[in-house]
Amino acid sequence: MFIKQLSVFVENRQGALSKIISLLSESGINLRAVSIADTQDFGVLRVIVNDIEKAKDKLKSSNVIVSANDVLGVKLSDEPGALSKVLALLSANGVNVEYLYAFVNPGTNKGAYLVLRASDNEKAEKILAEKNVPMLSEDEIAKM
Repeated sequence: MFIKQLSVFVENRQGALSKIISLLSESGINLRAVSIADTQDFGVLRVIVNDIEKAKDKLKSSNVIVSANDVLGVKLSDEPGALSKVLALLSANGVNVEYLYAFVNPGTNKGAYLVLRASDNEKAEKILAEKNVPMLSEDEIAKM
């Protein structure tokens, strides 16, 4: 089960990130998870939001470079070693993790969540499903 992530090109200059986040906020988009990787000149902002199409349309209409990508959302126990077990499982089956970021939900659905992109998302999904590792759906994200 894949979830959609937005990857947004952000110039590495004062106010650029703030402008993008403000565009989403003004459109009623709720951020669920955020990650940014930067270089000296630009960054790639990765976000999981409650309404992917609305967010993508708003950014594109504001001339922001954005794309939607499939990633895996994995539910983890909020305890030491939970992430290590998932990574070891993928590694042992020949799947490379290209990047990941995590977040915790302190609400009623307490737990930790991992967003990851693998060298082979389909294979990673199959491995995790076979080992009964719970996945996060788009519907669950929208309701958080």
